[in-house]
Amino acid sequence: MLEVRHLVKFFGLLAAVDDISFSVPRGEVLGFLGPNGAGKSTTMKMITGFLPANAGTAIVCGHDINNEPIAAKRRIGYLPEGAPAYPDMTPAEFLGFIARIRGFAGAEAKRRIDRVVEMIKIGEVMQQPIETLSKGFKRRVGVAQALLHDPSVLLLDEPTDGLDPNQKYQMREVIAAIRPDKAIIISTHLLEEVEAVCSRAIVIAHGRILADATPAELAQRSPSHNNVRLGVGAGDPGQIRAELLRLPTVAAVEEVDDAEGRGLIVVPRGHEPIVADVADVARAHRWDIALLRVERGRLDEVFRAITAPPAEPARAAA
Repeated sequence: MLEVRHLVKFFGLLAAVDDISFSVPRGEVLGFLGPNGAGKSTTMKMITGFLPANAGTAIVCGHDINNEPIAAKRRIGYLPEGAPAYPDMTPAEFLGFIARIRGFAGAEAKRRIDRVVEMIKIGEVMQQPIETLSKGFKRRVGVAQALLHDPSVLLLDEPTDGLDPNQKYQMREVIAAIRPDKAIIISTHLLEEVEAVCSRAIVIAHGRILADATPAELAQRSPSHNNVRLGVGAGDPGQIRAELLRLPTVAAVEEVDDAEGRGLIVVPRGHEPIVADVADVARAHRWDIALLRVERGRLDEVFRAITAPPAEPARAAA
């Protein structure tokens, strides 16, 4: 439903987006993940035709955004960065305006507005000036306008920015409900959003795609992937550690004392699964096991590793 082909954008001599290509099929929620200034918002602006590209294009449901901009934009719902709206309008007036410029009037416009108001849960603020709304409600009004015309391709730039935990949960439910019929891109720097709603993630930094995988596949790149957290109620930690280190599949055993209490982190060789080996040793020695958990990996570790700037080479001594 969406195909991005070799997008390039320069601001002066700076390559903000440097040859980015990807596609998004129906039913997929793609997390566009990267640090601030990575090129996420610039890419989304080029996909929607808001910003002209120096090279490349986006194909939206078969329509080239460069050659058929109106046809392509009819299929796009877009929540821009900052959720801009007319501050002196109420949400009711603003959504009515959006309905008119999308070509809806009368009962059809009302039906569509009522649908998104109920979906996004903004009924209580419909008659308040937008400038008086909280950041979270402004964001929700922005999402409502993006969904009003029931687009096939939905681009949301930081959709949960400013939302409280309950509102974030509601927004995730909305995305899950509309997902089967749409191709969705969510631009974010929040790893929890990617884990909660996305079926795939692209990591971008310095205008280039550095990774493209499912959240689970990305998590497998974490140094903590397949580590085993072990809590033993009684026994000599030193002796337990020594027994675990006898296992050929174990590379290291580290003692920890944190919010979960005292315990051991058992590190496998080559990130291979070792929980069965650890459980067998525990049963054989009749350890009083209080906790046994496999770590699936942490996206924040992977994100930092992927997006970290390259180390500067050491200078030779004079």
